Amino acid sequence: MINNKMQDVLNEQINAELYSGYLYLSMSAYYQSINLSGFANWMYVQMLEEQAHAQILYNHIVDRGGRVILKAIEAPQIEWENALAPFEAALKHEQKITSLIHNLVTIAADEKDYASNAMLQWFVTEQVEEEKNVSDIIDKMNLVNSAPGGIFMIDRELAARVYTPPSILAGQQGGDPAV
Repeated sequence: MINNKMQDVLNEQINAELYSGYLYLSMSAYYQSINLSGFANWMYVQMLEEQAHAQILYNHIVDRGGRVILKAIEAPQIEWENALAPFEAALKHEQKITSLIHNLVTIAADEKDYASNAMLQWFVTEQVEEEKNVSDIIDKMNLVNSAPGGIFMIDRELAARVYTPPSILAGQQGGDPAV
């Protein structure tokens, strides 16, 4: 059974993951509005990943006999000054999420909640990948900044991204059976 402190902080993280999805959906809408459908696709897939992250946490709480409490999701930013700005904001956001995950790991260790700690190790690894993926795109955008057509080449590359549900969801029994 999950203790109340761990349940509460995991519920907060569910909110943070759902906000992340909302933010990425807003970024996708921004890119659609400036006719960069590949960028929009990348952000849409990122939104799906964030929803899956929330589902992993949800399932963990349910599987441990806890109660999921959903709270209001803050409205995300809706405008950016250029095509690079959303990715810069995404990197800053992912760094914040990384610090939240690290804090959860510390709490799980303090609470001697080995099951939560084991589940959270997946998130620790996932956050390394999240930050790297965003950083790589920022680096590419900075490289092509002065090259005509470079942004459109990146847009074509980002259009190829597809969503693959995380394998950690396949092994979980709780929550929404549709996921």
